[in-house]
Amino acid sequence: MKAVRLARVGAPLVEQEIPVPVPGHEDVLVRVRAAGICHSDAHYRAGTSPVRTLPLTLGHEVAGIVEAVGPGVKGLAVGERVCLHYNVTCGDCTWCASGNEQFCASGLMIGHHRDGGYAPYIAVPARNALSLPAEIPFPAGATLMCASATAFHALRKARLAAGETAAIIGVGGLGMSAVQLARAFGAMTVFAVDVRDECLALAARYGAVPVNARAVDPVDEVRKLTGGRGVDVAVELIGKSLTMHQAVRCLSPLGRAVLVGITKEPLTLDTYREVLGGEAQVIGSNDHLLSELPTVIEMARRGILDTTQVVTRTVPLEAAAINAVLDGLEKGAAGIRTVIVP
Repeated sequence: MKAVRLARVGAPLVEQEIPVPVPGHEDVLVRVRAAGICHSDAHYRAGTSPVRTLPLTLGHEVAGIVEAVGPGVKGLAVGERVCLHYNVTCGDCTWCASGNEQFCASGLMIGHHRDGGYAPYIAVPARNALSLPAEIPFPAGATLMCASATAFHALRKARLAAGETAAIIGVGGLGMSAVQLARAFGAMTVFAVDVRDECLALAARYGAVPVNARAVDPVDEVRKLTGGRGVDVAVELIGKSLTMHQAVRCLSPLGRAVLVGITKEPLTLDTYREVLGGEAQVIGSNDHLLSELPTVIEMARRGILDTTQVVTRTVPLEAAAINAVLDGLEKGAAGIRTVIVP
């Protein structure tokens, strides 16, 4: 089969012929119907976030149809619609048993540490394949597996409670889910901070108060709109020292800033004025959990969470098209979410 792969860090992805994977005893083979192109994929290509052995098939947001099942698989059948949890873990260690499988020592992320979904087929353990309701299109289902789930996990880490206020800094693929989920968690007001007019417009349609960081200082604006108080929760989804700092600076007393964006840039804080004085908390949020995905999927099925409008473009499974999207992501000009439809 033809797969689009990272053969060398810092170089464009290439098309390579590789064997169709054979599912193991407790695995499923999935025919890929949609694979999201995430900003993380641009980080992998650039080397900002190291990958495992090359060449590697990228793609960690995957939805498709079960093509074959291993003899030990129960509960999944050929022809079933599924979306894939991207962390393949042992299932038995202390971290997995406690529901924190992202720290599993033997865990491998599809599209990062093992072959992913930029291909016609992918094989994963059956426990990584979750039923995708018919109400959710494949492209939207793929985005649930990273953008929505990662936003959901970040808001849980933030302990966002009903009646609180939140600022979502960066309203691309993750941010659009974060806006909707924050409102579903009961946030009284959600501010969407970005510099892209089209993203701010969509965030407003999802119920957020748009703050254009190109036109105003977002910290000053959020404080003005909250009567000087600031927000209870700020979620940073960009990965820049400037925006991470803004997340902390716009907090109210006892506020929580959750950092999600991947970056090599350091964060420097005025420890007393920005952290200790208001008892602020700076929280790291990494990936998401398998146990969180059924809730995310059900929220999408019920229309509480809508990612259909977030998918602004589809492209074929071709290296040139995918590289062009990754180039755009690096330049901040690739729309909200692009999905590969083989």
